[in-house]
Amino acid sequence: MSTTSKEQVKQEQEVTSKGRVEQREQQQAINKALDETKNNIRRTTDEARKDIPHYTQIVNEYQEETIQAARQIADNYLESQREIINSFQSALAPQIEAANRAVTSNWTSPRNVTEHYARLVSAFADNTIAVTKLVNSAMFANLDTFKRSVQNARDNVKEFSRIGVNSAKTFEEVSRDTVATTRTFSP
Repeated sequence: MSTTSKEQVKQEQEVTSKGRVEQREQQQAINKALDETKNNIRRTTDEARKDIPHYTQIVNEYQEETIQAARQIADNYLESQREIINSFQSALAPQIEAANRAVTSNWTSPRNVTEHYARLVSAFADNTIAVTKLVNSAMFANLDTFKRSVQNARDNVKEFSRIGVNSAKTFEEVSRDTVATTRTFSP
């Protein structure tokens, strides 16, 4: 080998050595950045996890308030209807019963009207409670759906990450094979 060839080989080795050092430093910087990102994500999710009891409490309070409001609405409505019925009965019962005896029809009796009206009011109250239950059920169904979508997204991201890693490894292997093949055929 000539001196020029030796110098070229020495220079190539130095360049290769510097390249490896730079590559190692880049890899360390990338790993550090990824680790910091991972730690930031872990910290953020831990903070979010700490808020779960608070959110659970808020949902429970909302449900309690909704149920209590439905009960109060029904109670207030029923009480107002009771007062209205009692007022009308007191004022009109004697006239209606007198007219009813004259006609001898039982369907317009204040007692029958009151019973039918009370059943109507009761059905209204039952429907109010049923709607409240439906709203709560819908809310929980949506929460379950959201939970499944988050799990699905997590699984998909994991799979995409696996695909990305496999693609990068394949790229690395092909690059190494290409470099090795190129060196083999270099004059």
